[in-house]
Amino acid sequence: MKKIMMLGTGGTIACKRGDSGLKPLLTSDELLSYVPDAADFCHVDSLQVFNIDSTNMQPKHWLVIAKAIEDHYDHYDGFVICHGTDTMAYTAAALSYLVQNSPKPIVITGAQKPIDMENTDARTNLSDSLRFASDDRSHDVNIVFDGKVISGTRGKKERTKSYNAFSSINFPYIATIQDGHVIFYLDDKKDRSGSPLFFHKLNYNVALLKLIPSMGANVLDYMAEHYDAVIIEAFGVGGLPSYDTGDFYKAIEKWISLGKTVVMTTQVTNEGSNMSVYEVGHSIKKEFGLLEAYDMTLEATVTKLMWILGKTTDPKEIRDTFYHTVNRDILWTVPKSNT
Repeated sequence: MKKIMMLGTGGTIACKRGDSGLKPLLTSDELLSYVPDAADFCHVDSLQVFNIDSTNMQPKHWLVIAKAIEDHYDHYDGFVICHGTDTMAYTAAALSYLVQNSPKPIVITGAQKPIDMENTDARTNLSDSLRFASDDRSHDVNIVFDGKVISGTRGKKERTKSYNAFSSINFPYIATIQDGHVIFYLDDKKDRSGSPLFFHKLNYNVALLKLIPSMGANVLDYMAEHYDAVIIEAFGVGGLPSYDTGDFYKAIEKWISLGKTVVMTTQVTNEGSNMSVYEVGHSIKKEFGLLEAYDMTLEATVTKLMWILGKTTDPKEIRDTFYHTVNRDILWTVPKSNT
């Protein structure tokens, strides 16, 4: 029987209703009491890491979770993290970079309704997660939610209320869980080798700018004074406005002259970016050598940059590492001329 550690971090799954609304109050031990059938296929120990609303989740919390996994890694066959849904995709992506090449499964789950409610998705999600973490074929960081298994770098919350809140973006589901059975679509653990890699540092100074029509480039000038990297969510397949003033060109030039990192991505959820299609993207990318997220999710792009900048400030190493695939985060093959 597999030995699993469940880490409680709070979120809706652990909430109880108070005078001011839902608040995480249930402990990890109390959560486990709602899934007694899990004892039929695994032994679970629990650890309360913290108990917060996931809206308050920060990079420092990701480091605490990763350290807890590292400290207990040799003593368990898998890990399940109970988490709030609002920032779950960010946490799953961050853990994918902080704990790499793990032969043991690290599962993140949660719920749209508290586990103590009569009609809730929480008990199913937690039971499914424990079952997936107990499967011999499971490995690396994944989200388990609504019967679907999603790579930790590919999840995105697309619905605020429905039980099928999460989708896998630009990548197939890893598996589904139905009637207590795990059905794998990507069964590739046998192709993995090597030991897990643990990382202990993130650079939080990463900003996001979402373009809207008529936005001035002066906001980029402000960001350059306060951040080490910026991700620009452009329109369509990607590009920067080419207004008569040339302000965006000058703003990007300033970022590059300061030795800071600029990544272009798209506001469109599916199918990714390709700045080479239109002149507004192609010319500025070619001149300044901007990084491009391609098919990566925003959550993966943000957390990957934090991880990379926590290791190095060398532009070539940043570029090479950004385009290196980690836990299925990027499929796009970048031509050498573009790197």
